[in-house]
Amino acid sequence: MKTLNVYNPRPQRGWMYAAALLLPLAAFSWKSPGTSGRFYGQSAPMGNGTARTYVVMDDGKPVELGVALSEQAMEGLPAQGHGHGPHANFVQNILSLPAEAAVTGYKTVELDWNPAGHEPAGIYDAPHFDFHFYTITNEQRLAMTPADGQFEQKAAKYPEAALVPRGYISPAPMAIPQMGVHWVDPTSAELNGKPFSNTFLYGSYDGKLIFAEPMITRAYLLTRPDVTLPVGVAARYEGEGWHPTAYRVTWDAASKEYRVALTGFAPNG
Repeated sequence: MKTLNVYNPRPQRGWMYAAALLLPLAAFSWKSPGTSGRFYGQSAPMGNGTARTYVVMDDGKPVELGVALSEQAMEGLPAQGHGHGPHANFVQNILSLPAEAAVTGYKTVELDWNPAGHEPAGIYDAPHFDFHFYTITNEQRLAMTPADGQFEQKAAKYPEAALVPRGYISPAPMAIPQMGVHWVDPTSAELNGKPFSNTFLYGSYDGKLIFAEPMITRAYLLTRPDVTLPVGVAARYEGEGWHPTAYRVTWDAASKEYRVALTGFAPNG
């Protein structure tokens, strides 16, 4: 008997109808992946090498926000200069941030090289880098001077207690022009009789916390460490963005760069 191949359209139509019903559900549940990867800002001269900012993103969330110094940046640095005083003389770079870093809420990165350190004498006078991560624009930072007329009043206006990172104190409401009032952790090793190698500060101005600041000696960087250290956090944060719960100092052998970064990010709010 000859077998006839008969086309039956009904089962195929049923499959098509089922697929049509499932498509909206699939479209609704499908999620576009967020930005992931390491993104760098533009390079700036530092010593015989360069410095540049970077951000590491994972599905749209920040993992690290830092500064990368090339291996050559540790050499050829000025040997003279002193910061944080009326006659401050140090190397300062305002580094551009990659566009991907905007989600963090940080807007300005200032990198300072202090060949002879700065105040207080006997504590922070070792040659070191200051890494300032600001939540204000560079224009706002530059406007923080005695020419304001309200400079001292704004310096003396501390953030409310809930906005101050736990454990941090400000020795005096004295703002450094174009920088702010510094807050320290009194339990830090260098404030308890040990040599300064690396530490973490915060800064405020006009009632707001405006910067986070790892300070790292050149000598410590040259040991090529790989450490992640927790920092004090506030009970509450204002504005959109993310705040760090730790900072990291590391050497990346593949890219041959030293990295100092804010990390352990948690959303503000």
